[in-house]
Amino acid sequence: MNRTASKKRELPKGGKKPRTYRRIVTGNVNGRAVVESDEPLLAYEFKTVPGYEHTLLWVNPAIPDLGTEQRFDRYPDSVVPGPGGTSLHFVTFPPGSVFADPSFDAGAAQEEALVRLRGLADHFEKADPGMHKTNTVDYALVYDGEMWLELDDGATLHLNRGDVVVQNGTRHAWRNKGTRPVTMLFFLNGARARETWQS
Repeated sequence: MNRTASKKRELPKGGKKPRTYRRIVTGNVNGRAVVESDEPLLAYEFKTVPGYEHTLLWVNPAIPDLGTEQRFDRYPDSVVPGPGGTSLHFVTFPPGSVFADPSFDAGAAQEEALVRLRGLADHFEKADPGMHKTNTVDYALVYDGEMWLELDDGATLHLNRGDVVVQNGTRHAWRNKGTRPVTMLFFLNGARARETWQS
């Protein structure tokens, strides 16, 4: 067990949001519940988007088998789980003004996202950056700050700290229209693809 993880979470300069998250993983040893690991996870800071951070806390690519040890010891081929799988993420979004800055390089940002957000970034629409849809049911919690959820036809919902969105495999985008970063917690549940019926 990593004893340093029990110390208070570190805050970035300015103290506005956590950059390090404590992850505790439990398991069974000889029929008894134990702590298998207790460690800090440092958020990944995107080099191409100032203030954009992502932390993949855990992933089960498919239905977990509790008869075997649950492990997350390498970065997955996809951060979007398959049917029955799950993934848990902290994401900090910078204000939208970052993307409007003349120095912002959308191509470089997309390339970095395709590496860090494998299986998700390739669903981002080119014609409408940020809009995407995945075969998941997502529980999205506004952890700190305020966020705007955009749906089809420009429909937008303003969200505050503590608000939760249950996203049922629908097309959407997260927009930070404020002046401060916003941190969200996402729990993705892999689902079967929606059947499309043609008349």
